Amino acid sequence: MKVIVIGATGATGRELIKILLQNSVVKHILVFTRKKLDVSSPKLDVQVINFAEIDKYRNIIKGDILFSALGTTLKDAKSKTKQFEVDYTYQYNLAKISSENNVKTLSLVSSSGANENSLFFYPKIKGLLESSVKQLSFENIQIYQPPFLIRQSDVMRSNEKIGIFIFKALNSVGILNSLRPLPVAKLAEKMVNESLKKHPQRVMVFENKDIIN
Repeated sequence: MKVIVIGATGATGRELIKILLQNSVVKHILVFTRKKLDVSSPKLDVQVINFAEIDKYRNIIKGDILFSALGTTLKDAKSKTKQFEVDYTYQYNLAKISSENNVKTLSLVSSSGANENSLFFYPKIKGLLESSVKQLSFENIQIYQPPFLIRQSDVMRSNEKIGIFIFKALNSVGILNSLRPLPVAKLAEKMVNESLKKHPQRVMVFENKDIIN
């Protein structure tokens, strides 16, 4: 089996690569990334690219599953225009080419509260992306809507640590359990496991409770 991964240098992407490398069913991992990975393997084919020029790579965007975990923050992107480009345009364009090249399954990281009609920018982007990819010709689409993600300690920001502490305190007394912080390793594990299964529904949306369980 051959898989395609975008967002491999992000928190969830790093865990995806780790799990995929250990999976004996996966023989080839094609990664499209903006910067080099800090891991190597005979199974890995890493293409460092400009996502704005993704059409140049159309002929090699082939495989069985596309794992799409690309994303940024408004702080890192510097503008809403750039964040929209990364969180929507780059992912949609690669998903569209993948579907046209007969990739069967899309496994997409979205966000809790994703809604194309939202008044808020971030959930609106995620909702637009969800709606758009559902129109593509994938046989199976799996969308993950995690809330607060617990990233690796080396990339976790101080405000994230504070947020996790607050949420855990609230969760311990039964408040906001639906928004319980989720480790990225747990999300990545769920994504890989579900992508290898046969599902009766073409589109499946996994909320936090579905991922945890």
